Amino acid sequence: MRTVYVIAHPESTHHVECLVGGWYDSQLTSAGLRAADAIADALRARIAMQVDVELFASDLRRAARTATVIGNVLQVPPVLDPRLREKSYGEAEGKPREWLDRRFVRPPVLGERMRHDEGISGSETIAAFAQRVYAAMDAIRQRDCDHQIVVTHGGAITFVVAAWTMLPIEALGYARFHAAPGSITELREDDYFHNRQVVRLGDTRHLSRERL
Repeated sequence: MRTVYVIAHPESTHHVECLVGGWYDSQLTSAGLRAADAIADALRARIAMQVDVELFASDLRRAARTATVIGNVLQVPPVLDPRLREKSYGEAEGKPREWLDRRFVRPPVLGERMRHDEGISGSETIAAFAQRVYAAMDAIRQRDCDHQIVVTHGGAITFVVAAWTMLPIEALGYARFHAAPGSITELREDDYFHNRQVVRLGDTRHLSRERL
């Protein structure tokens, strides 16, 4: 049985400063670092010491640092993959959220949503975002390892989960799977039918214990 643990990186400086994230290369806050420790401990409790583990992460600092903390505990080096980055918001990245909100063009209720132009120069379409996350997940899924960890971003979780369940990209115009910062999503594939499950989506119980 294969299990994939998908981590949404924890609190970063752009969260607390109310800045647009995307490819803006923000860092983990002190709270984010404590959450990364809690994530690593939670994964160590779920994954036996003697089994092989693979660890993949977005190359943006907030995800890469989270992966480094996890890798130190599980004794596995992270493989950084830019395809696991958050959606690019082009010229909005690093700017105040209100700057983006004033210019953002919402997708239509009906019609073309995946290739919709959001009105922000250099911003990725949802279709382009989905395609690169799907490519990363296809490469991960083709590897022969029963325990894999993917450290990515909250917006990317939708396409990680959708890729895992083999949903066609063109069907995702309205689909969103929410996973809070620092959460763990658990995906599983059985060895007999090769059915793929979403066992847990956005689990944050380990963070509650960390705050005690």
